[in-house]
Amino acid sequence: MEVLDKISQGAGWFINLFNLGGQNFMGLVTGIIPTLVVLITFVNALIAIIGHEKVDSFARGCSKFWLLRYTVLPVLAMFVLCNPMAYTFGRFLEEKYKPAFYDSAVSFCHPITGIFPHANPGELFVYLGIANGITAQGLPTAPLAVRYFIVGVIVILIRGLLTERLTLLFMKRKGA
Repeated sequence: MEVLDKISQGAGWFINLFNLGGQNFMGLVTGIIPTLVVLITFVNALIAIIGHEKVDSFARGCSKFWLLRYTVLPVLAMFVLCNPMAYTFGRFLEEKYKPAFYDSAVSFCHPITGIFPHANPGELFVYLGIANGITAQGLPTAPLAVRYFIVGVIVILIRGLLTERLTLLFMKRKGA
């Protein structure tokens, strides 16, 4: 009898796991997914209104200055194209700057999700995990999202500059 009870409890736990997954999925369908669809539509409409050529021209201009190359360009790339398409903004850069741009852009995948969840919905769980703790304490999440974003921009600048220096050093050693 005891063995049958254990098997029955295990089966109950197993099906409950999928029931909880279904509840979570329904929460996404009625919560964040419509928001993401509207945000993606808005971004695509904004690009269409501004014009692809103007967006490209602006990105090329940003690539000429180190401060913009590792702050504005990765933020814009992640906002406009989202992850993983954001890395294609590297096409505006000289070859020697591409590794540092990639490092900056990939490092910004998490910090942007608090304010712009459409940019990287696959990593939204990281921000939401932290935000749930803040919400449980009765605190607002907007200040967290803004701080997360600002710290993210500082980190991508540091990473971009450091990776650029290392890339140039390695290229020099190889005679490239």
